[in-house]
Amino acid sequence: MDQQILHDDKKLQKAFFNFLIPVMLANVLQSLGQVFGMFIVGRNLGVDALAAISAFFPFFFFLMAFAIGIGSGSSILVGQTYGAGNHEKMKEVVGVTLAFTTILSIIVAIFGGFFIEWILRFMQTPANILDMSISYAQILFFTLPIMFWYMVYTTFMRGVGDSKTPFLFLVISVILNIAFLPPLVFGWFGLPEFGLNGAAYASVLSNLVTMLLLLAYLHKTKHILRLDKSILQHFKLKKDILASLLKLAIPSSISMVAISVAEIAVIGFVNVYGSYATAAYGVVNQVASYAQVPAMSIAIATSVFVAQALGANSTEMIKKIRQLGVLINYILGGAIILIMYLFAEPILSFFIDKQDTVLIAKNYLYIAFWSYLIFGHTQTVSATMRATGVVLWPTIFLVIAIWVVEVPLAFILSHYTTFELNGVWIAYPITFCVHFVLQYAYFKLGWQKRTLKAMLSD
Repeated sequence: MDQQILHDDKKLQKAFFNFLIPVMLANVLQSLGQVFGMFIVGRNLGVDALAAISAFFPFFFFLMAFAIGIGSGSSILVGQTYGAGNHEKMKEVVGVTLAFTTILSIIVAIFGGFFIEWILRFMQTPANILDMSISYAQILFFTLPIMFWYMVYTTFMRGVGDSKTPFLFLVISVILNIAFLPPLVFGWFGLPEFGLNGAAYASVLSNLVTMLLLLAYLHKTKHILRLDKSILQHFKLKKDILASLLKLAIPSSISMVAISVAEIAVIGFVNVYGSYATAAYGVVNQVASYAQVPAMSIAIATSVFVAQALGANSTEMIKKIRQLGVLINYILGGAIILIMYLFAEPILSFFIDKQDTVLIAKNYLYIAFWSYLIFGHTQTVSATMRATGVVLWPTIFLVIAIWVVEVPLAFILSHYTTFELNGVWIAYPITFCVHFVLQYAYFKLGWQKRTLKAMLSD
């Protein structure tokens, strides 16, 4: 990190925004690509096909949690070593992470591909969409190593403060996915008509091509993270690096697993109300990804800047970085959520053509979306602590919020009160508020009293 940024508030704000904007645009663009896919599926293949994707997604996210945890942990280590100017140690982190990611992704792909039918049955997936969900899921699972590599490499680049390159290649990925989708779904240009499976094939192909193009670009531009001998020589499991990585990755993965398993439980509650409810749940979660864009993007930026500041032994900047993140969350997040409340029905009707499903989805949106501002504040505080290596208590509080509050409350309200399905939606804002209280209390009473230092050294 530039030493001038560490001591100049205006330069810090500028650097933070320059990093944040591509991250936000990337999240929006990724969601737009997914919305296009859901539009094609929902409008042309019907609500059942849309529900088939929605039914499978929580379990897919469960397995993706491992990649997200590794990416989160490696970006912190990359940020700290890069901030310290220790490029050799940074490349060692990259090599070890790639080796571990390769092994893990193969294991996860095999597990997910072979056990998905049993899992979907356990989740009470409606019978009319079960076969479609299984077929769609198996394609994505057996090609999971491609997605894992692509995900962790983009987190490496963000760790060194480069958010523009991941964004540019996400643009390529989305364009490719949109280009591949209709021919593979509908059988254009003499291709077989794959139907819903075509959406899975389009996703796999776009990720593969983009990953290859990204590696070629990094090599040609002599990027600090290009995949060359200096990184490949570390393509092995090294105890010290792996220990630090797992210290960060395991709690992050546990957090993601806790979220995804909870979503598996929650979608089981939703599935009881039929495929229209399942489709509405999937669509609103997709729309919710836009409401979460500021929160998730700010958390990423906060984590990277705090990690680099810590690596450069500039702990006085950490407070300013966190405060900046919180302020941006309320301004940008509030604006996006307001728009969604004002235009809820047109937004939802864009890719749902059944009025009953739109009504279910609208109730979900109205009840829950305001609380994403609280969610964003919590994410910024948690990102600050995690970037300094403090991951245990933030993880514990997340698990408590989800499994002591969200899941039991969603079950009780949806099964034993007149709220019925709306009881599931009501559980979300209550959970976000409880989670915020727990995280902020520890932040003030525990984390601020710690002596902070980088995790890796020469």
